[in-house]
Amino acid sequence: MADSLQTIAPQVHQHHERVLVVDFGSQVTQLIARRLREDGVYCEVHPFNRIGKAMLDEFAPKGVILSGGPSSVKRADRPHVDDAVFALGVPVLGICYGQQIMVDQLGGEVETAREREFGRADVTVQTQSALFQTVWAENGTYPVWMSHGDRVVRLPEGFHPIATTPSAPFAAIADELRGFYGVQFHPEVSHTLDGARLLSNFTRQICGLKGDWTMAAFREEMTAKIRQQVGDARVLCGLSGGVDSAVAAVLIHEAIGDQLTCVFVDTGLMRKDEGRQVVDLFRGSYNIPLVHVEAEDTFMGVLDGLDDPEAKRKAIGKTFIDVFEAEAKKLGGADFLAQGTLYPDVIESVSFDGGPSVTIKSHHNVGGLPERMNMGLVEPLRELFKDEVRALGRELGLPDGFVSRHPFPGPGLAIRIPGAVTKEKADLLREADAIYLDMIREEGLYDAIWQAFSVLLPVRTVGVMGDERTYDWVLALRAVTSTDGMTADSYPFEHDFLSRVSTRIINEVRGINRVVYDVTSKPPGTIEWE
Repeated sequence: MADSLQTIAPQVHQHHERVLVVDFGSQVTQLIARRLREDGVYCEVHPFNRIGKAMLDEFAPKGVILSGGPSSVKRADRPHVDDAVFALGVPVLGICYGQQIMVDQLGGEVETAREREFGRADVTVQTQSALFQTVWAENGTYPVWMSHGDRVVRLPEGFHPIATTPSAPFAAIADELRGFYGVQFHPEVSHTLDGARLLSNFTRQICGLKGDWTMAAFREEMTAKIRQQVGDARVLCGLSGGVDSAVAAVLIHEAIGDQLTCVFVDTGLMRKDEGRQVVDLFRGSYNIPLVHVEAEDTFMGVLDGLDDPEAKRKAIGKTFIDVFEAEAKKLGGADFLAQGTLYPDVIESVSFDGGPSVTIKSHHNVGGLPERMNMGLVEPLRELFKDEVRALGRELGLPDGFVSRHPFPGPGLAIRIPGAVTKEKADLLREADAIYLDMIREEGLYDAIWQAFSVLLPVRTVGVMGDERTYDWVLALRAVTSTDGMTADSYPFEHDFLSRVSTRIINEVRGINRVVYDVTSKPPGTIEWE
């Protein structure tokens, strides 16, 4: 057995063109990576304090992007990048804090602005640049997304402004001779018009990359890495019933065959009929060794009396691992535990490598792993976003109806029942949620929505049904549009549709007498309620 937890993480893909994304702790740093990968450019995100000459020589990037971050360049202990980055002879793009620290380190000046910019702003292009080529025209004004309190007030030698806002005279800057560019706004977020095309201009036009990274390439390379990591050892894969763990399982099975055993822990917290679908898919379609553990009573027991969302998540994570250890013993032991952990799980669970990113919430498959667990850890999807996982699933031949399902949290319905969780509440929520999703599919709206689900509120209200007084639960409906899950807007259902959903749920699910719709965006809210 392995002596401690080991993670299989993507390493340098030596035969791919590569861009290095230096992370200064922004909550949207990983969106930079996503935009580049969507354009076929391989990149890796590394924290600023791990960047040095040796690392740069080994990684050999064709370009570098400095991310945003919550710090201030004016702080004495400000995060900074190794000066070796600017001596590589490759293009560098600084975004928000990344622009400011580049200016500061190259001899310019940054100050705390009198007028801070958060949210939408309009930039005006002052002069044409390779960064704007075929995207933004000279003298044109375009909406962008800002999030900064400092601003550049004096440029280093060789730089000149290429775009401005009323409060940021250096909203975009360039030193074309060295290939250094900086933008005060965030091109990686969807709120910036054509931001992805600006990033593509940086990688394709300025760095000269052709874009040679695909899901087919990832499949081949990760399969080889799994084989190298695992050898002839045995692996248990934790199936949660969702897309992520299923794709991870099929990929690992392709790499090591029957050295893999999947353990599907049926927590009693899944959506309607999903347990049966998982068993049918893995035993029937893929013939992957599968142990089905019906553990609803166990999970309901550990959740009894817990109402804090973090306590619920961690209790579920710990119990999930306990069940695995018990199954591993029954199976004669295993050396590795495999999971479907994704980039967003890591981002929202912990500060990136101890950096300044703020913890939003823990995820059961990240924060719930106890150090005492004597198994290595295989997480082949750890650097992928949800859409990339879906693309990989299709590449592996998983049914599109399964791969295209809306995201479902690892702790399941437990975090869609604010407060204490009981079997009665889970059953009510499961039935109501199934009706909601069925009606969305009937309307042809399912694929237009990033995620839709129901939340059973810890609130009872008075109602009247059949001339009798009721005192039953309130159900909240949630549906959002998003491209990445990092930001989201509520889906604009027609009022008539919501009324029909409400009527059907109240008529068919005894115990719910009121339905409401959540219109909160992310931010300030999160997509899930807990």
